[in-house]
Amino acid sequence: MTEHSPRHLILTVFGLYARETNWLSVRALIALMAELEVDAAATRSSVSRLKKRGVLEAARVGGQAGYALSESAREVLVEGDARIWSRPRASVADGWLVVVFSVPESEREKRHELRSLLTRLGFGTAAPGVWVAPGTAYDETLAALDRQGLASYTEFFRGSYLGVGSVDARVGQWWDLAAVAALYDEFLAEHRPLARLRGTDPARAFAAYLPMLTDWRRFPYLDPGIPLELLPAGWPGVAAGDLFETLDLRLRGPAAQHAHRLITAG
Repeated sequence: MTEHSPRHLILTVFGLYARETNWLSVRALIALMAELEVDAAATRSSVSRLKKRGVLEAARVGGQAGYALSESAREVLVEGDARIWSRPRASVADGWLVVVFSVPESEREKRHELRSLLTRLGFGTAAPGVWVAPGTAYDETLAALDRQGLASYTEFFRGSYLGVGSVDARVGQWWDLAAVAALYDEFLAEHRPLARLRGTDPARAFAAYLPMLTDWRRFPYLDPGIPLELLPAGWPGVAAGDLFETLDLRLRGPAAQHAHRLITAG
């Protein structure tokens, strides 16, 4: 996790510091990214790719060139906030959400879009063409499908697992839990030393907090709130979540102080 894509860091920057105004000047963004050891050329290149993908839009404010999040990108960030900061965890009583889809051959490109979106939302695969997530995922899933114009191709079902064998064994087949656990272990190994920092100055907090949050953002989707009792004993997501909560509480404030100083400078 040491290497961080400039594109992912830019999304973290906008998610944290461009919500109120939905805008950052080119100068401010380059200054913020420089603090994360990303040079101006790499920042501009990544912004160009994000613009082509419809995530960022060019915008001028007070005569200054800058960028704003697109409406769809803002919606995705708002939905992501709940997963990132509240760490929702379903219970067995919540059951399972099952999604199946049917796409006409003339629109087969939609199949790839549906598979990609359901994967991004953290769904596992119970069988070919059968996607499963904790039952609490319905509202977010429907909103995401609606936003992409894909809801009409899908059918939703919610209920209990009634198959042969234990459901916890099936969960280990629906999701690659070993791979997710390994990523949690990497997160702990890389960011646990930050918990020992005392009296962190704002610049140092910013340089530590942004990469940490960028790493954490993916976990609520890789581990989409699967009931803890169905996960392997000693699931490292618990310790990783506790570490994230500690570091978020300690570093977010001073990091924001440093970011806003750079944004308002000059």
